[in-house]
Amino acid sequence: VQLQAFGGGMVQAGDSLSLSCAAAGGAVSSYAMGWFRQAPGKEREFVVAISRSGRGTYYADFAEGRFTISRDDAKNTVHLQLNSLKSEDTAIYYCAAAIYASTLRVPKLQMDYRYWGQGTLVTVSS
Repeated sequence: VQLQAFGGGMVQAGDSLSLSCAAAGGAVSSYAMGWFRQAPGKEREFVVAISRSGRGTYYADFAEGRFTISRDDAKNTVHLQLNSLKSEDTAIYYCAAAIYASTLRVPKLQMDYRYWGQGTLVTVSS
C-alpha cells in the first residue's frame, strides 16, 4: 500500500491544522494506522495510533487533548486533527500502516509499521 500524507502548512501558535493520509493500492481498513513526527534535529517520535477497528486509540502525552485521530475507511483515509498548536509541534508528520490480525491492537513502535508515507511539514510560529 502507498501512503501519502498531506495538509501540512505554516500556522501560528494556537491555530489548528488538519492532516490527512490517503492510501492507494490497499485498503486502510486492513491496517492499524499511526502518525509519527520528526522535528528538526530530533529523532522521529510516535504521535498517535488507531486500531483497525477504530475502537482503540493511543496518544503520546503531548498529543493527548490537543490532537485527534480518526479513520474514514470508505474514503481510504486517516485524519489527524491538530488543535492548540505550539511551536514545539513543528515537524514533519508521517503516517504509517501496520498489519495485525487483531482489530483492536494499537501499535506504538516504529518497528511495528510496515508502510510509511513521505511526510507533510507542519510549521508553527510563536
